[in-house]
Amino acid sequence: MAWALRIGAGLALGAAVAGAVLWHAGASGGADPSDTAQVARGAAVYAEGCASCHGARLEGQPEWRRRKPDGRMPAPPHDASGHTWHHPDSDLFAITKRGIAAFAPSGYESDMPSFGDVLSDAEIWAVLAFIKSSWPEETRKRHAAMSERAKK
Repeated sequence: MAWALRIGAGLALGAAVAGAVLWHAGASGGADPSDTAQVARGAAVYAEGCASCHGARLEGQPEWRRRKPDGRMPAPPHDASGHTWHHPDSDLFAITKRGIAAFAPSGYESDMPSFGDVLSDAEIWAVLAFIKSSWPEETRKRHAAMSERAKK
């Protein structure tokens, strides 16, 4: 009888650990601006791969709403003054991973490259967490609600 209790306890513990691992794996597939470790990692990745176009302070390129002489749009800001927060997490992730050209109309040209071969998914989510951490709380709430609606 004692061995049955031990087996039962072992199975319960194993199920709890497996559940926690699965929950953590799912949680890692997102951008959490309150996760200081993820934000710090995102800040480093952003500084190395994004700031040269989008600005060290997320400010974007000058006159980002007007086409450049080559017809392409300047890099927009990622702070609350830009339109990044108008797009759900799933779109931001996909644009970063695959590039804007994958989502734009045929013939649209952009300086935004795809980072899927350069950054891991975790690094992309970390950059998004860093960006979102700069937004005011109300903007984060609106963005979170939009991202939830986009999942449905």
